[in-house]
Amino acid sequence: MPCGVYIGQDGRHRPTVLSVAGSDSIGGAGIQADIKACMALGVFAMTVITAVTAQNTVGVRSYVNIGAESVYAQLNAVFDDVRPDAVKIGMVPDGSTAAVIAEVLARRYNGPVVLDPVAVATSGDRLCDDSAAAEMVHRLFHMATVVTPNIPEAHMLTGMDIATRADMEAAARDIIRRYSCRAVLLKGGHLVDATSEHPAENATGCTMDILVEAADTPARVFQGPVVRTPNTHGTGCTLSSAIAAYLSRGYALEEAVARAKAWLTDVLRAGADCHFGHGHGPALLVWNPPTED
Repeated sequence: MPCGVYIGQDGRHRPTVLSVAGSDSIGGAGIQADIKACMALGVFAMTVITAVTAQNTVGVRSYVNIGAESVYAQLNAVFDDVRPDAVKIGMVPDGSTAAVIAEVLARRYNGPVVLDPVAVATSGDRLCDDSAAAEMVHRLFHMATVVTPNIPEAHMLTGMDIATRADMEAAARDIIRRYSCRAVLLKGGHLVDATSEHPAENATGCTMDILVEAADTPARVFQGPVVRTPNTHGTGCTLSSAIAAYLSRGYALEEAVARAKAWLTDVLRAGADCHFGHGHGPALLVWNPPTED
């Protein structure tokens, strides 16, 4: 039987997150971003690697699919020993990997799941094949506590053009209806107004994400200041793993999202003047551990 807990030297339970995602050789996204975000938030990170990417701040050069058999073995190795307090799912390169993840989670886990349906990297490079998207929406979306698509991913899922807050809310509700999701956090960082050179800024001059927890409930809009920084690589991975970290610590979904977004804003500000590589530097370059219990 898995012990299910991590006990620190003070005898207190320490929360854990299992990240199921791809590896990023530059260390700014994927598994590496997930580990850093969790550790910054006082949570122990465990990992299942689905793919190994060769990428840097400029773009993705290639990736190797680890394969469903290895993913199955990694998942069971973790669950045979420890029960995570939350699971984050990122890059799923193909349909067979999605099927294996769904099968193991359905059989061995009933806690919070944050699903970041990674299809395209910040650089614009594709990170999965067509079978992955089909299997994810069929097998994984309904299992997730929250699904966290960005604007391009939401367009792929709905076919809708998304240019306004109303469009975002309509798309989030459509994803819930189509795929039986429990909740959708639609990230608005790709809404860029005509005068802005930076992502994560919409026509209101602030960042805007929308959380819909059920098709018939009011949407929660999260707005925040624009952080002007070249360091946006792995922003989505960092946010989704931060949400998982706060869920693992017992926060309700809306509060977990609010805290994760506030923390990410602080992280982006702290690293805004840092320079790393020749493209989009990692979002999580500098951070301060949280002070709350």
